[in-house]
Amino acid sequence: MNDQHTATARPGRHRDASGGRRPGVGAGRSRGRLLVASLVSLAVSVSVSGCAGSQSAASSAAPRQTVTQAHPGRSATPPAKEPARQAPVLPAPGAAIPKDPSRLADALTSTVARLRQATDDWVRKGNPAEGHAPEPVVLLALHQQRIYRYLARDPKVASRVYARLPKALARDAEDNVTAIHDLLSLARPISGSAKFRVQPPEPAGVLLGHFRRAERRFGVEWEVLAAVMFVETKFGRVRSPSYTGALGPMQFMPGTWAAYGMGGDVHDTRDALLAAANYLHASGAPRDYRRALYAYNHSQAYVDAVLLHARQMKRDIRNYYGYYNWQVYVVTTHGDRRLTGPGR
Repeated sequence: MNDQHTATARPGRHRDASGGRRPGVGAGRSRGRLLVASLVSLAVSVSVSGCAGSQSAASSAAPRQTVTQAHPGRSATPPAKEPARQAPVLPAPGAAIPKDPSRLADALTSTVARLRQATDDWVRKGNPAEGHAPEPVVLLALHQQRIYRYLARDPKVASRVYARLPKALARDAEDNVTAIHDLLSLARPISGSAKFRVQPPEPAGVLLGHFRRAERRFGVEWEVLAAVMFVETKFGRVRSPSYTGALGPMQFMPGTWAAYGMGGDVHDTRDALLAAANYLHASGAPRDYRRALYAYNHSQAYVDAVLLHARQMKRDIRNYYGYYNWQVYVVTTHGDRRLTGPGR
């Protein structure tokens, strides 16, 4: 989700199909191009993770009404109306993140619960295969992402927050924070004036169809493919080539694409996902995902982050929809900069 840091990561080197060693999808050290579309990106990663949230039942039974027989000629006094309940205010894109561990744990717990409910509403009443996510999902996912990014920068505070969370949420939070931290460790700060080309991703439901189609053809789990795309380009939001020349939503080097792209267009999402599944399968998936992912990017931190994000989506598909709404950050010499999402 490199947190996706579109902070370019330290150069990795990938083996080109021609036999030369070049950075990019293929083989080598950590890919410099990890347009680590700003992690946590991690970039998880609301990582909306965790157990399925249950809808809250009505907190109390409806109040009994006392029926009073009106006297002839008199009008009965109408029952007093209950005051309308106001929906909680959605977090602003730049809302302050609490620094106190107890308050931060409360904020994360509330944000995740509300995000799950908003995601359920979107999937049940809307159509994730058309258009963009509704505002509550977008704003809550961004707030969750910002909390996890904050925790990834301060492990001591993170450990104190985990201790105050429900067990299942603590597990999920630690997975997301660890993945973001791993990807941030690969990011190399860039100039604050650097330019990137970004665009809205394809609808979440359409992407899910592409992932599942690639899984059926090559046997690579769709959650792993989704995690790779999430880490690489935040589901296709980043469209700039890496500084090493890797291209497209799955960041292929030209030589590797020539070998595994099956004649497709490296910039086409469906073609790129099929090629990624083809490459991972040829590199050992699904028998050995670690080996396959290490071939995709020669970095154990990268492999760990991808598998942590994939595990979150396997636990609860709502985590996929949450990650889909995480935004692109870049790590610059002047601090983190968000490139996409509300207000951008």
